[in-house]
Amino acid sequence: MKLHIGNLPKTFTESELKSLLTPFAEPTSLEIIKDNQGQSRGYAYAEFSDEHARAVIAGLDGKDAGGQTLKIGEARPRKADRPKTVTTPQA
Repeated sequence: MKLHIGNLPKTFTESELKSLLTPFAEPTSLEIIKDNQGQSRGYAYAEFSDEHARAVIAGLDGKDAGGQTLKIGEARPRKADRPKTVTTPQA
């Protein structure tokens, strides 16, 4: 399951985030989203098995990290990844 980790301090590094997540579960992938200048945009994505993802949400959602309250939940699919819906004209 892919998790969205929001409200991250912009100074957080991937190693700091991994250290925060690892007591609950080891992520299979982890990415802090950055802008064109390489600065954190304040959110990240991490992937876990479903069971471990639920443990991460239960353990860290609403907790303080670097003076900010983390918001962790299941990531929504990107628009490009969503199936396209086809509308048919009505007669």
